[in-house]
Amino acid sequence: MNFDFSEKEMALAAKVKGLFGPDSQDFLVRGESRDPQETRDSLLHWMKLLAQTGYLDLGLLDGTNSVPLVSIRETLAALAPSLFLSVEVGARLFGRLVAVYGTSGQKAALLPAIQEGRLIGAMGLSESGMNIESPLQTLATPKGSDFLVSGSKGHVVNAPVADWIAIAGKTEDRLAFFLLRAGSEGLVLGPRQSTAGYDGVAIAPLSLQDCSVSSGMCLGPFEDDEPLRTVRSWEDEILAAAGLGLMRRALDCASEYAREHQSGGRPIIAYQEIAFKLAEMLTLLQTAQLLAYRAAWMAETADPEAELLLHCAKVFCAESAERVASASMQILGQQGYRRGHPAEEGFRNAKYLQIAGTSTEISRVKIGDGVLGRSGYAGD
Repeated sequence: MNFDFSEKEMALAAKVKGLFGPDSQDFLVRGESRDPQETRDSLLHWMKLLAQTGYLDLGLLDGTNSVPLVSIRETLAALAPSLFLSVEVGARLFGRLVAVYGTSGQKAALLPAIQEGRLIGAMGLSESGMNIESPLQTLATPKGSDFLVSGSKGHVVNAPVADWIAIAGKTEDRLAFFLLRAGSEGLVLGPRQSTAGYDGVAIAPLSLQDCSVSSGMCLGPFEDDEPLRTVRSWEDEILAAAGLGLMRRALDCASEYAREHQSGGRPIIAYQEIAFKLAEMLTLLQTAQLLAYRAAWMAETADPEAELLLHCAKVFCAESAERVASASMQILGQQGYRRGHPAEEGFRNAKYLQIAGTSTEISRVKIGDGVLGRSGYAGD
């Protein structure tokens, strides 16, 4: 395994960091507005800037994960967690679906705008819960050359601000994705959800009532559910990287405070209890990085156990993020407990990572199944 980064990759990370100077706060605050237009304007502002650095192109066209992609994702997730999640879903997750499974016409119509940061996408995957393990209840009935799509999605990131929404559903018992332009007749958005974490991400439920989708905007139907499993893996990659960013953000805040804040005439980092907490936080972060990087390397090399290790990385990154954020709040005391502080925000955000995508419970089931399958144990 080679985890060295090229000069080009390090330069890209520096460009992304350089976007977040003193003048960036205003646009980040606007992104957390409850007004959909302000949130949308802020997101497009950042997507265009990120497009200019080359960030949006990483792993987009071929859908592959890579160690440099994980690292640069961690960079953005540490700087602006809500922006990271919105951008990754709005550009890379939606864009990968089109790039890997779309027709030449769909790619020509959508990918240039995604790569230039001019189009916000959304993915309607989960239905009654936040993961997509349960059978899809969204159904599409063929009608001439079109489909009439009916169903509901309970949790759609970017739904209130998206230009296009990809809906996972079934037609004649086969998986398909239907691309709907925002405002399509029969597509009804629910109110934006007020969530415990990721305050700046616009999330809403939606319903579809005989929503007409032309066959030219349908991906599939597919012979099996492999594309859905792939999309789920892409989502888990995003959430694992989000966990790395939350840990980095919380650790940096706690370390800086521990060096500057004094008690008994010396910096609190000089006290063993504080030093031990910081040591544990750093250990968790670096272990999580190694798991996420190795999962990415295995995906790059088409290792048959890549999916299994991604589940391991998702579980460890999501749960470690909560532990690191909690320890950071403990070190920061009153300051870290304030609403909106990066440590407090990270603590709330971490719970989302454990629930969304493949939940940590389901991930553990899959890890167990993988281990048993590999050992050849058949059970009772």
